[in-house]
Parts: sequence; structure tokens; C-alpha cells
Amino acid sequence: MPFVPDPFKDPGHAVGLSGTASGISVPISNPFNPFTVGDTNWISPGGALIPVTTGVRFRGLNDTGPRSEKFTYWDSLFDVGLRGEMGEFGDYFKTWNWETGFRYSRNEGQDLSIGEASQPGLVNALLDTNPATAFNPFLGFFGHNTAAARSAVYVTLHNSGEFELPLGYVTINGDLFNLPAGPVSFAIGGEYHGERFTRDRDALNNTFQSIGSVDGQSFKDNRDVWSVYEEVRLPVTSPTWNFPAFYSLEIDFAEREEWYSNNTSAVPGVAKVAAAHTRYNAQKPKVSVRWQPVDPKYIGAVTLRGSYTEAFHAPNLSEIAPAGSENFPAVQDPFSSQTDIQVEEIISGNPKLKPEVAYEWTYGIVYSPKWIKGLTLSADWWHIDMRSIVTALGAEFVIEHFTGTDLVQRGPTAVAGELGPVNLVIDPSQNLAGAIFEGLDYEGIYILDSSIFGAGDFGRITTTINGTWLSRAELQTSATAKRFGIAGEFLPTAFSLTSSLPRHRANVSIFYDGPADTWAAGFDIGAVVHWIGQYEDDNIELVGGKPQTPRTDPVTGLESPFAKKVREWITFDLIASYTFNLPPPAPAEVPGFAKDGGKNVRTKDGKEKNVMPVSTAEYNPCGWRAWLNGVTVSAGLQNVTDEDPPFVAGNFENGYDESLATIKGRFWYVGFKKRF
Repeated sequence: MPFVPDPFKDPGHAVGLSGTASGISVPISNPFNPFTVGDTNWISPGGALIPVTTGVRFRGLNDTGPRSEKFTYWDSLFDVGLRGEMGEFGDYFKTWNWETGFRYSRNEGQDLSIGEASQPGLVNALLDTNPATAFNPFLGFFGHNTAAARSAVYVTLHNSGEFELPLGYVTINGDLFNLPAGPVSFAIGGEYHGERFTRDRDALNNTFQSIGSVDGQSFKDNRDVWSVYEEVRLPVTSPTWNFPAFYSLEIDFAEREEWYSNNTSAVPGVAKVAAAHTRYNAQKPKVSVRWQPVDPKYIGAVTLRGSYTEAFHAPNLSEIAPAGSENFPAVQDPFSSQTDIQVEEIISGNPKLKPEVAYEWTYGIVYSPKWIKGLTLSADWWHIDMRSIVTALGAEFVIEHFTGTDLVQRGPTAVAGELGPVNLVIDPSQNLAGAIFEGLDYEGIYILDSSIFGAGDFGRITTTINGTWLSRAELQTSATAKRFGIAGEFLPTAFSLTSSLPRHRANVSIFYDGPADTWAAGFDIGAVVHWIGQYEDDNIELVGGKPQTPRTDPVTGLESPFAKKVREWITFDLIASYTFNLPPPAPAEVPGFAKDGGKNVRTKDGKEKNVMPVSTAEYNPCGWRAWLNGVTVSAGLQNVTDEDPPFVAGNFENGYDESLATIKGRFWYVGFKKRF
């Protein structure tokens, strides 16, 4: 664990004397400091000037060993539901069904961070002049501090959290009335769910005074959501009632309304945000069309389909919580020459956030040719326009546009005519960003049934090719910024909107299924090839260029030699499974009972009469056959050739794209599933 940032901060300054990444400061009075003259003076809280040596680098490996974390989780779930039919209320309701349910889930977790350091404890131990208890940051590789010094500096941080979700719903569906083309179907339902989220952080994390841990504040938020949805399916024409060019036409209308009520807790300390209560609602429609222009008997089944959808995504509870986390970005203050190059930034949620919205349309075609039995081809073009995406403003933007508000806190000025230095920037999330995605999904499936050759049934072979081609991906970081392309580029893990965006991805698979109605029918054996095409590395970071021209050197205007691509990645999987589907045993004949489950009794006139028993239910037999029936045994081998993920220079943390690839390498697994 590197000891950064420097805990020795002058009053009114957010960044320590050694900066945020250049080590710590050590007082000259420390008994282990070999220097006798300080680089600079630290102003203590009491106003005394204490000479210190800056830029001392130290890691706590020899004192505590590798840092570790212990996670403990407690999960509970209660689920109950009922469903039924409404035909008993009359013939009109014979197609109507209803369902209702309730679920309660609770997740609790505890995180013990072992081997972290306390900033106040480190300051006191470095100021200590007693060699037996003072902290020594000048140890060699094999040295370690005394037990007294370690106990004063190193701590175990306790963080915990709870999330609970009660949810209830009711839904009804069925047919309203009949048209010549078929019944008009409907569905209507309602739902309530209430989210409760509590995060209790350690006192050092809560006050931004730890070293080696991500500091952040505690919060307690909750939300209540009521929802209603309606859907109607209208058959205009159908195979039973149609006319030329409209063999089958079906239109689906749907709508969903949701009402949100949010409560966020107050945040003390530097942010000073009061508790808040907010409300908003959303009403979004969806329309889809499915059209078969001609009878499949002519050229095969041709289906044209399309849809238009308006969607929304409410900010999650952590995004509306005003509790902040700490960061130290580099900035240039246009209003003061006294601001350090790095300032303290508190990135926080925002109780005033609104839902993100999206507008999506798709259109496509599905074709199963008459002349090639078992072949189905499909292609769908899609377009997604996302707006009001939640994003942080950035410290530089906040300083430039919000100086004079509570978001920018400054110290007293020492230069006449200009503002004082920035001590703290509050950076709340806002509904600012937008994005557009556009592309093509395609798939081809061919099912070869061995019975077509007239030599018996030997099973089926299913071959599938599917993929996605990304035509367009553009990002707008704020309402005043221009959109720029991100299609075909690596995106850092901190970018939460989407994973990296290669232009082309595809999968090819082939599977064999055993012949039906035989013991081999349960076999399912196959292979899958996954392919991800090459894409651009993080050239904005590697080259220092602009988002619009990431490969271009901003100085020369030419393509930079540092620009890189991420090579394609191909992996190969093997999968096999067998499902036991045993034939039911022949029912044993019982004297006095007929084959249809009735009972023959003799009446007074000597004739026999069939009388149904009170119950004719057949219960599942016990024994090994009952336990084995419905069991699926599976095994597989992923990444058979043990391919390493391609190198990504822009991902400095681990050197590969963890959003698309994995470092597991060759991986085998077995599975067992029983269906009751």
C-alpha cells in the first residue's frame, strides 16, 4: 500500500505538501529522519511552523503484509404468489387469467478492510519524537516498524450496508372480443416496489481521513414506486381471414406509467446537503407491427417487423444520494493564480436527478425459404437515442461555471484583485449527457433433420451464425458539447454507460440433438466459436489527442506513432449435456376399475354402470425412476485453446479489456439440474 495522499495539509488547503501521488511529508523532528533541514514548513492547526521533508515514499508491505478484505453477506428472500383462471364467472371470461404475488428480499453485507492506514494516526506517529513509538518511513525493504508505531497507524476499517426490496404485483390477461382475423387480446397490471438502501461507512472513510481506501460518506435513502401497464394486441388480418399482400398483420400497443417518491438523508461535513424529498413520474408508449405479406406456400414464410419504443431509466439510489466520494483531479483555475494544480473534489449523487430517457426504433425481416427446409434468416436494424444521461460535471467545469456558489469553496486571497485559492469542489451528478447507438443484428439458423433422407431418424444438427455490426455510436458529454464518435473504441472501466464498442462481434455454433422418442433424445452436444473484431485502443490517453480525432497528434496534426489497436479475440467452447426423459410406467390394472378411471358397479336390475370415483388424480411414482426423470447432467470446456486476452495499452490497471475478455483461460465445468 503506497502512503498517498500526504496527510500534512496547511489550514485551508485540500492537498498535502507533497501532493496527491508523490509520497508523504516527514517532520525533521522525527527521530528516523536523516535530513536536518526541511524542504518546507508545515503550518500546524495551532499555527506553529514545523519544518518537514517532502516526497518521502513508503509502502506498508513489511509492516502488515498484503492488504486484505473480508466480505460477509447475509441474504434472505420470501416469495409467495397465486394464479388462476376466470372461466367460472362465465363464458366471456373463459380466456382470462390472473396472477398476483409478493416478494421481500433483504441483503446485508460487511466489509473489513485490513491493513489500511489512518491519516490522523500517521500524522501523530510521524510527529512523535520517541524512537520506541514514532513511525519510521525510512525503513529498508526488510525492516518493519515497532508494534507501538504500527498500532497507532494501521487500522481495520469497518463498512457495512443493507438493501431491502418489498415488491407486490397483480396482472390480468385474456381476450376482449373477436374480429374476423382473430381475438383482440389484452393485458393489464400494477406493481409496487419500495427500495431501502443504507450504507454505513467507517468513521475514517466518512471524514476522508484514510490512506489506502476509497473514502466516502454514509447515507440512508429510500424510494417508493407505483406502476401500471396496459397492452392490447390487435389482429388486422390472419391466415384464417386475409386479402392479397396482407396474409397476416398484427399490431401491438403498450404503455407503462410509473410514479416515484424518493427520500435522501442529510449529508454533514463539507458537502452540507440537507435531507430531500423528490417526486417524478414517467409515461412511455410502445408500438410494434408484425406483417406477413404472402402465404408461405408460395415462396416460404416472410415476416416484416418493426417497433417504436420510448423508455426511461430512473437513477438508482446511490446516484441520488448526496453522499460523496473523494478525488484529486488536476485543474487550471481561471480566477486565481493561487489554486494548486490538484484540488480536492467530492463527487456526489444528486437528489434532484430526473430519469434518463431513450427513444428506440427497430425494423427487420425474417425469412424461411420454401425450398430449403429448416433454414431461417433474420436481420434487424436498430437505433437508440439516449438523453438526460446521468454524469458528473468534472472539477474543471464546476470551477469555470459555478464559482460563487456552494459548489466551489475558496480560501482567503493573498493577491489583490483575484479570488482566493480553491480548497474544495463539490461535483454533483447531473442529467447532461446524451448518446446515439445504431447497428445491425443478424442471424442464420439451419436445422438439418436426418429423417429427410428417408433412412430413419438419426437426430438433428443445428447450425447457428449470429452477430452484431455497430454502425454508429456517438457521445455528447454535456448539453453544450458536440457529439463525437466512440464506435470501434476501447472504453475505460470507469465509463459506466457501456462496455467497449468493437464494430463487429459474432458467434458460430453447431449442435447435435439425438433422435426423438428414443433414449438418445436427451443428448445435446455442440461447439461454439466466439469472435470479437479488432478495435481502437484508448488513443485519447496514449496520444493526448482530442475525442474527435483520437489517433491524431495534437502538435503535428499527423497520425501518432503511439496510436494502437486492440487485436481480434477468438475463443472456442465445447458443450455436452444429457437429459433423462424416462417413459412413464404402464398403469397397473386394478380389479373393479375401468381403463378410463371409472368404476363399474352392478345395479339391482343386473346391469353394470360406470361411476367416477371422487378423485382420479394420478400421483408421480416414487423410486429411482422418479428421481432420475428430469435430471440434466452437463459438462463443458470454455476457451479450449487457452487463448490469452489481447493486450490493451490504455488499461493501465491490468492490461486487458475486462468488459469483453477474461483472464481465466481454459476453464472446465460440470453441472447437475433436476426438474420436478
